[in-house]
Amino acid sequence: MSAILVLTVFHTLVSLVAIASGIYVVVGFITDTPVLRAARWFLWSVAITLITGFMFPFNGVTPAIAVGILCVLIFIATVYARYRTQMTGIWRLSYVIGCLLLLYFNCLVLIAQVFQKIPPLNAIAPTGNEPPVVASQVALLILAIVAGIFIVRGTKNRSFG
Repeated sequence: MSAILVLTVFHTLVSLVAIASGIYVVVGFITDTPVLRAARWFLWSVAITLITGFMFPFNGVTPAIAVGILCVLIFIATVYARYRTQMTGIWRLSYVIGCLLLLYFNCLVLIAQVFQKIPPLNAIAPTGNEPPVVASQVALLILAIVAGIFIVRGTKNRSFG
């Protein structure tokens, strides 16, 4: 196997772990369920996803690179809120919103990759701008906004482990 293929498989698997653990964390935020261990898995897998994402050959600034840079900034703020400030004051809200945004952007990239890499889906949306792709992205955005509303409503009284 080539190094790029190994990197792609590893990056994809870690991204899926980030998404699965991120969903668990966000549901925990909404239901006020302790998610300390899952949150650690989520943050570590997001970190590895970001690092491996920047290891692919660079061919100029692409939307993926821009999302990666944005996610690095969100990740730094989220980790700072969690570990440096112990989620005191406004940092509690920064932490939960940061986790939600990191999950959102990982899922957004997943949608783009699924339509790009899976032949039957690529056949109905070859450029990535077609209605099925846009509808998927809009549905994801709506889910993220609704989750954010539920999370923010209870942020002051929750610990979020």
